[in-house]
Amino acid sequence: MAIVKMKKLHVMAMADQREELLRELLRLGCVEISEPDDRLADPDWSALLERDRSKLVSTKNEIAGVDTALSAIRKYAQLKDGLFIKRHPITEQEFLSASTTEEAKEVSSQINLRLQALTHLQSEESRLQARQASLSPWQSLDMPLEMEGTEHVLLRLMVCPGTTDIGSVKTELAASGAAAELLEISGDKQQRYALLICHRADEECALEVLRPRGFSVTSFQNASGTAAENLQQIEQQLAENRKQQETAAADITACAGARDALRVYADRLNAEASKESSAERLLTDGTIVFFEGWAPEESMNRVEALMKELGCAWEARDPTEEEIPDVPVKLKNNWLTKPLNMVTEMYSLPTYDNVDPNPLMAPFFILFYGIMMADMGYGLLMMLAGFLVTRKYHPKGTMGNMFRLAGLCGISTFIMGALTGGFFGDFLTQVVKLTTGGDFALPALFTPLNDTLMILIGAMALGLVQIITGMAISFVRKIKRGQVMDAIWEEVTWWVVFAGIGCMALGVTNIVLYVGIVMVLVGSGWNAKGFGKITAIFGSLYNHVTGYFGDILSYSRLMALMLAGSVIAQVFNTLGAIPGNLIIFIIISLVGNALNFALNLLGCYVHDLRLQCLEYFGKFYEDGGKPFRPLAINTKYVDVENN
Repeated sequence: MAIVKMKKLHVMAMADQREELLRELLRLGCVEISEPDDRLADPDWSALLERDRSKLVSTKNEIAGVDTALSAIRKYAQLKDGLFIKRHPITEQEFLSASTTEEAKEVSSQINLRLQALTHLQSEESRLQARQASLSPWQSLDMPLEMEGTEHVLLRLMVCPGTTDIGSVKTELAASGAAAELLEISGDKQQRYALLICHRADEECALEVLRPRGFSVTSFQNASGTAAENLQQIEQQLAENRKQQETAAADITACAGARDALRVYADRLNAEASKESSAERLLTDGTIVFFEGWAPEESMNRVEALMKELGCAWEARDPTEEEIPDVPVKLKNNWLTKPLNMVTEMYSLPTYDNVDPNPLMAPFFILFYGIMMADMGYGLLMMLAGFLVTRKYHPKGTMGNMFRLAGLCGISTFIMGALTGGFFGDFLTQVVKLTTGGDFALPALFTPLNDTLMILIGAMALGLVQIITGMAISFVRKIKRGQVMDAIWEEVTWWVVFAGIGCMALGVTNIVLYVGIVMVLVGSGWNAKGFGKITAIFGSLYNHVTGYFGDILSYSRLMALMLAGSVIAQVFNTLGAIPGNLIIFIIISLVGNALNFALNLLGCYVHDLRLQCLEYFGKFYEDGGKPFRPLAINTKYVDVENN
């Protein structure tokens, strides 16, 4: 597997062919149109051409509308999408059909109108409920709310804190000499509600007594009749409002049958948005359109056929050395390496002139994951999850890669579990002990608890193998670039040192190690001069010795996670076996192993990822590549099949 070779495209077509050109490129799905910023920065180009216009904004508004309609159906029709969306196949002709689009657009519009009406009704309900709450305390007041008094008597609705002592306030009011009376209407923990009756001439005197006690005047604008009459009207309005809400919700629910059509419409609009986004990268003067872009070398036959069919002026060439940083990267994968895309994309794609890391990483990643998880039961669960989800839902992108990778890692986990004799820890051993009282253990080549040191040594040995592999890749790349001396002094020197250490440990000879040490001294800073060579020797020794030692020691996490997962599973199994009841044991064991499985799923992935991205990639990998994003039909709900 390798990085797909790209061709740089320059295309010119007549302006009246713009829509047809974009539509066919969308169906072709293998051409990325580049941003024209560099061209527009050139005064000679900007004087002749400008960015083309598009309908991207209106298309995005339509996407928002159909997404809102789908959310409304899901909410009011109580339809659940589930954890995964099950895609269904659709022909390209159906997908691009104008009649299907118009029908779905009409349904989306109807749902959104009903949703707007429903939202308005819900707002009105909230307003009515707030008014109802404000009127309820005055329900027992048999006085029109609009009444403010007579020619000589003033009536005021008053509110004060719930802790206010109304009796003492009445006493103070009487002592003030004001011709006023305070009548308590109702009260609760927060507030008390009262009616102030006073002579108009004594209003200010009465308020001077009430204000320090937290009293304030309240009123109801545009209200007529008593509070009880108003509350009765509000109840009727609320009943009518809720009836209208039910009708609007029922109308939305009745559109649930159109959900599949709306999903196709949503995918169609997203494809249209992709087309319009690419249209904004075209340059035009009103007569012609021009763009630069990239296409895989393996797809050039189809691109050439399309260009000839449309009568475009075009050229395709290999990228120049200066264009290498701008070349988009597409990885060519098979069934084994494609799931590793999620790891590579999470870290960073390689530069165009680098190597595809997936086939170089896949064996190590899958093996290391199995070593860390190392349980047949967990491996079976991962394989089943990967197989069933992939087979039933056909997930794409990162989600699809994740479940395919889970299936591959599940195979590795099952094999390592078979070697260590683990099946949900010692689940079977405990079951046999509880049911028959006998001893039973699965056959094992080695076990994490009894052979910890051997596993640790084996883990670091595997780490050394991966590090040497990374160095070998770096060696080959340097040779291809003509950096022969760098390859010898950086990689070959340390291979000799590693071989010398191995020979010394086996008691074969020390000469190889001595040769390696001499090569380190000679090769460190081989192109430096004077005192710089001495500092280069010490710097190289320190960086390489500590670097390689730290990298190899990092692989001890393979043993640590294998041991931790095994111990946690056995602890839960032991706890479940203490009561001596098989049913209780199964319940506790299942809960404990579920927690352990979830923890290890994430933990093993994170630690495996660290080993690949830091210890392995650090030896040869150059990241920073830009992903290849062609103008293509990318769907969420359906699988578009070619006619």
